[in-house]
Amino acid sequence: MATKMPERAKPTLASVARQAGVSAPTVSKVVNGREDVAPETRARILAVLEQAGYQSPLQRRSAADGGTVVEVVIDVLDSAYMIEVLNGVLQSAAGADVEILLSVTGPGPSSLRSPERRAQRMLDEGRAGMIVVTSAFSEAQLHAFRRRQIPVVVIDPLNPPSADVVSVGATNWAGGKAATEHLLGLGHRRIAYIGGIPGAECNQARLHGYMAALMAQGVPVEPQYIISGGRFRRESGITGLRALLELDQRPTAIFAGSDSIALGVLGEAGRHGIRVPEDISLIGFDGTTQGQESVPSLSSVAQPLEEMGRAALRSLLRQARGEVLDSHRVELATQLIVRDSTAPPAVRAKD
Repeated sequence: MATKMPERAKPTLASVARQAGVSAPTVSKVVNGREDVAPETRARILAVLEQAGYQSPLQRRSAADGGTVVEVVIDVLDSAYMIEVLNGVLQSAAGADVEILLSVTGPGPSSLRSPERRAQRMLDEGRAGMIVVTSAFSEAQLHAFRRRQIPVVVIDPLNPPSADVVSVGATNWAGGKAATEHLLGLGHRRIAYIGGIPGAECNQARLHGYMAALMAQGVPVEPQYIISGGRFRRESGITGLRALLELDQRPTAIFAGSDSIALGVLGEAGRHGIRVPEDISLIGFDGTTQGQESVPSLSSVAQPLEEMGRAALRSLLRQARGEVLDSHRVELATQLIVRDSTAPPAVRAKD
C-alpha cells in the first residue's frame, strides 16, 4: 500500500521536488509565480502541491493574522450601478469580518495593467483575492493569478471569461426580452436599442433579447434602430438619441442598455423639446435609484445589484478556503419595473 504524507505535515520544497522529479529551485519558481518553467513541468509540480495540501503564502498569512483582505477593482466610480454593487460587497464583507480594498484603475481596454506585478503584489501583501467589476480581464492577467493560486471573481465582465473563472451577472438576455416585450405590449413597433460597448457580454445578451422579442412578434429588426459603440454612460444616450433623430422614420420607443444611457437620452430629449413618454417611450436596464428619482421616473429592468456584490464576495471567500464551487457562473434573475417613462405610442406619431 502506498505511503501517504501525514495529514498535518507541511510540504517542503525538497519533498515536493522529490515527488515531482525536479530541483527545489524549480519548485520555488512555481510557488512564486515565475514564468521561466516549462508548462509540463509546472503542471507536474502544481499537481504535487495540490495533493500535498499546499497553501500559498497569502493563505498562510491570512490564517496567521486572522485578517482577510479582498481587493475590488473598478474602472471608474461614477454610476449608481457601481455604487450599488459595491454596497453589496461591503455589506457582505462586514458580516464576514473581511476588509475591502478598492482600486480605481481608470477607463481603458487594459484596466488591470502589469498582471505579473499586480498578482505578485497581492501575493506579497497577503490578499485573499480580487473581485473585478465590469472590466476586461485578459488571459495574461488570469494566468498570472492562477499561477499564484489567487482567486478571482468577475462581475458583469466586458469580455467572456474562461470557463474556469467565476463570474456573477444577471439574466441579461431575459431582461432585454422583457423590456422589449413591455414596449411591444404598449403598441410600439418602431423600437430602438441604444447599448454600450458592442463586444461586452452583457450588451450582447441584452441586444439579443431585444431582437428575439421583436422577431417573436413578427416585427422586423431594423439595423438603423440599433446603436452601440460607447460605454454604459450618459454620453452614449446623448449621442444615440441624436443619431436616431436624424432618421426619416424615428422610433416611438427606446430600450437603453443601462439606466445611465437612458438618463442621457432623457436629458437630450428635453433639450430637443421631446417629451417622455408622450412623444417617445423610454426604458432602461439596471433598476438604479437614479432612474427611480428621475422625472419622469424611469421604467427599467432591475438587476439585483447588491445581491450580485454579495454573491461575488461569497464565491471568492469559498475559493480562498479551498472549496470546490458547484458552478463557475452565478446568474441572478432580473425584474421588469414599470414606471412613468413608458406609455402607448402617440396617435399623431408619423408612420
